[in-house]
Amino acid sequence: MMNPGLQYPIFGPEIQCPHCQQKIPALTLTDTYLCSRHGAFEAHPQTGDLIHLQSGRHWCRWNDEWYRQHTHPDGIRFEIHEALDNLYTQGYRATRVVIAKRYQILMSSSLEEHTSWYSGQLEIPAVRLYGLPVEFSPDASEEPCWGVINFDLDKEPGVPVRYPYFRLLE
Repeated sequence: MMNPGLQYPIFGPEIQCPHCQQKIPALTLTDTYLCSRHGAFEAHPQTGDLIHLQSGRHWCRWNDEWYRQHTHPDGIRFEIHEALDNLYTQGYRATRVVIAKRYQILMSSSLEEHTSWYSGQLEIPAVRLYGLPVEFSPDASEEPCWGVINFDLDKEPGVPVRYPYFRLLE
């Protein structure tokens, strides 16, 4: 008799669609999950990736949440912009963005350099995105979550002073 667990892909009989968050079923005896809205996703047992077959986009899972793995700076910038909008609608403002170190080179051309004057001396330029200070995470070998998650926002209650997030993909 065949083990029922072996009839499904590596993530089990159903997962949440990375796009719409609806529960989607696995196709038995395959490595595929099928969303009625977004199509087929293939699970790769060796890498733990989930790949959208129509677009080729990759997702990895951390703490039961899917994180898209970006190959272009516009993708991660859009994702950060969306998260900033969500914070705003929940009554928070972001104070800092921490981006996964693996995106440092990819994002270098998308970041604004901000130089401030203090006591008449030029300080080291800081980088910003949407007007917020940007830092890069520790290496994934030190903190494994940064091998999967893309960014984190520091937040505080309140409305942004100048709501700088409207400058999407400038």
